[in-house]
Amino acid sequence: MDDLSFSLKTLCTRSGEGSFGTRALRQRGLLAMADDLLALGYRLPDARSLKGKHVTALVGHWKAGGLSDQTIRNRLTWLRWWAHQVGKTGLLPKANDTFGLAERGRFSGNKAKRLEGAALERVGDARVRLALKLEAAFGLRREEALKLRPGLADKGDRLALKASWCKGGRYREIPITHDKQRALLDEVRELVGDGSLIGGGGTIFRL
Repeated sequence: MDDLSFSLKTLCTRSGEGSFGTRALRQRGLLAMADDLLALGYRLPDARSLKGKHVTALVGHWKAGGLSDQTIRNRLTWLRWWAHQVGKTGLLPKANDTFGLAERGRFSGNKAKRLEGAALERVGDARVRLALKLEAAFGLRREEALKLRPGLADKGDRLALKASWCKGGRYREIPITHDKQRALLDEVRELVGDGSLIGGGGTIFRL
């Protein structure tokens, strides 16, 4: 692990902001940014070394990679968190249009289609990629996708989500209506077994 990755991981470990799922996804996103910066030729010795040129380089890299505005906005949220943690809150503009990104609007169309394709496959972490696919295929919230344990939830014709996985602690069921959903659940289960997508260092967290 390079110096920047170690520094970012330390920041994430020390922070108690957000749910467990949110913190896990944030850490994975930030470590991926450290890899991107290294690939772009920036060898930062510490998280506090973040500068505007690094932000610009990351956004340009993501755009060149064909990532959607929505995906880049999500990454900028993590990047703003990073800047805030190292006392550089003003490093990034508050408005995403500064980067040439459309602001969030009312969603129309099929979310699953928007998440499919080459852009999604560029997400390096298999667990994050599968979480995004689960969100699209079943309309799950981010934390629900991360906490989902197919070995427990898959009832054949439906997913039964435990109350502890859901916002507000409310049990709910989601129908399984087509083969693509079934194939995705099988793919997730092949990776995590009886666990969930939350994990690190080869460890499956039991939720």
